[in-house]
Amino acid sequence: MQLPQSRIRKRNLVIIIVVIIFLGSYARHKYLAKEIIVIGRLQDRAMDEISGIAASGIFKDMYYVHNDSGDTSRFFMISPDGKLHHTIYYKWDSNNYNDCEDIAVGPGPTKGKSYIYLADIGDNGHERKQVVIHRFEEKRSWAKDSVLHTDATNLYLKYPDGPADAETLMLDPIEKLLYIVSKRGDSVKVYTTPLNYRNNDTVMMTLRCKLFFEGTKPFKWITGGDISRDGSQIVLKSYEKVYYWRRKHNEHVWEIMQKPPEELNYQVEKQGEAIGFTTDGKGYFTTSEGVFAPIYYYNIP
Repeated sequence: MQLPQSRIRKRNLVIIIVVIIFLGSYARHKYLAKEIIVIGRLQDRAMDEISGIAASGIFKDMYYVHNDSGDTSRFFMISPDGKLHHTIYYKWDSNNYNDCEDIAVGPGPTKGKSYIYLADIGDNGHERKQVVIHRFEEKRSWAKDSVLHTDATNLYLKYPDGPADAETLMLDPIEKLLYIVSKRGDSVKVYTTPLNYRNNDTVMMTLRCKLFFEGTKPFKWITGGDISRDGSQIVLKSYEKVYYWRRKHNEHVWEIMQKPPEELNYQVEKQGEAIGFTTDGKGYFTTSEGVFAPIYYYNIP
């Protein structure tokens, strides 16, 4: 006997409610176990489309974040609770693109100094003949003022196999390489370029490998990544998962990422694109686009 439509609707509703309760209980268990912690919220409306986060190399417990496309030429320094401490402006002609998608911090041309690398690599239409990395030297003097101005050293990059959309920049401090991971497609591509460059150099990147992740597009698209300060850990994130590798014996990062990753905890966000290790490498932060978006902290098992 065929069930009436009203009973079918009620049955389906019950199934949905059970699934929601299960997922809510699972998430609550993660919070109670302190595996997921809302450590703060972005506390200024200017930070409304955050797409990347990276730990400072010289300021204790401070992190750099930046907005996605459409913002002016600037980035921000925040504490983990989301308080805005400094806004850093730099000179850049927005007609030369302005779709910054990720940020990294690490070594650079002068030994003993720390540098910020801001990746203007977004290309939804696969139209850009080249993308650009802005490099800034971190300066102790930044602590004096809330609004700052600095100069950028620019590196123009070309893909060896044609334009690509990307939202992931990582810095390997061991081999002194910058990594870009493409976003879209059934598989994503991993490219590298050396850290050693001069202002306005144009360099052809090296394609290292392709990575395949299970899932459904667009949820499986890769939106961010980071390498820990000591170079021993790697994370990539999609809209719904965080992938993790641990480095051994100074392997190449692109070789490690071709091995099966661990899947770490992740609270799915509104439009989560930013991920970055803590300064000590014992955990990682994520945050999302949106005004006053939460900042999540996760322990690494």
